[in-house]
Amino acid sequence: MQEFTARRAEAAAWPGKQPSGNRRRNRLLGFACAAAAVLSLLASDGLLRAAALVSAGLALPQGAGRLLYPAADEAAGEATQPALAVTPEQKIILADTKSFDLRATPKDIEVLMEEALSEFAGQKRDGDIRAKTYTARDATHAWGKLAVRNTTQSQPGRDISKDLAAPIGLKLDKSKPAVLIFHTHTTEGFEILDRPWYAADWSSRTENGAKSIVRVGEEMAKTLERAGWRVIHDTNIYDRQYTGAYDKSRAAVLKHLEENPSILVTLDVHRDAIHTDKGVHIKPLAQVGGKNAAQVMIITGVREGAIAGYESWEENLRFAAKLQVAAEERYPGLMRPIFFAPRRYNMDVTPYSLLLEMGADANTLEEAVYSGRLIGDVLAKLLEQFAMNNEQ
Repeated sequence: MQEFTARRAEAAAWPGKQPSGNRRRNRLLGFACAAAAVLSLLASDGLLRAAALVSAGLALPQGAGRLLYPAADEAAGEATQPALAVTPEQKIILADTKSFDLRATPKDIEVLMEEALSEFAGQKRDGDIRAKTYTARDATHAWGKLAVRNTTQSQPGRDISKDLAAPIGLKLDKSKPAVLIFHTHTTEGFEILDRPWYAADWSSRTENGAKSIVRVGEEMAKTLERAGWRVIHDTNIYDRQYTGAYDKSRAAVLKHLEENPSILVTLDVHRDAIHTDKGVHIKPLAQVGGKNAAQVMIITGVREGAIAGYESWEENLRFAAKLQVAAEERYPGLMRPIFFAPRRYNMDVTPYSLLLEMGADANTLEEAVYSGRLIGDVLAKLLEQFAMNNEQ
């Protein structure tokens, strides 16, 4: 069965800017297109069939890497669909937000969706988009709410539940910047309309931060700030040239850390790209509080093979495990299994540095932004455990 890296193919088609024109056709089919999309979604519910999934790799600063889901996992049967029911626990959790409704769609995204009805009216269906909820079935190991896909060579049987239970040395000062959010692949974008198909002549990659992964990071930062945390959100573009993006973002991160030594948590926020060899685009999807959310995947690495100078990998792993379980306890189904792999990226800059994949290119911007709020809410509460008492 043919395997390929969706992100690598995507990068090859992205010289730096979106293709001009996008071959959009000016026909008055906006509302008809929207209605057809809704009907198609309803009709396609439950029809997700197994396919060999290949989850996109992220280019290492020194070369390319791939993150693969074995074909056997997908051939085992029908992929899991998100449950529509809202559990009592979810109702309690969401009511806990009080003055701010995490579920509310931001006004700017409502405007984008309304504009897209006419803007994309002439697009034709070139391939299917299908939702999948990743669970412990997609992991190599699971311990309760902690699910991990372990592809390391040096730690293949590691009991990560012990890492979850182990203490970490994180101590944060809420009076100073504590969290840095940045985006090595800054131009990664999403679908705008929620429909079961994609058009090949349109690229979601954009330098417009209102439509890209930057918008998701903005929502994460706002949620943390509402909880009293001081956050630096770096929105600079690092992937106009895809190769070398990690080197560019690393230099910026190190500068931020030099200027703000109080920052101990850094989050490189991306979105994935998951395509089958049949041309189907998969969107990782969960239902949280009765609303679609892009599933989130934490990537954390290990020092092995050619990866050197990554002394803090065990502390990173412990932090990743704590974040994973905190998210699953608060918003069940939000998380894909942790990807624990021989990767470093820029996760060695502090012992509490992680890479987050907020959905995939087939998710909508609305779904990803909602997940940005949810993971921001989880982080805000998790980090309280490590906040220093600043009272004199």
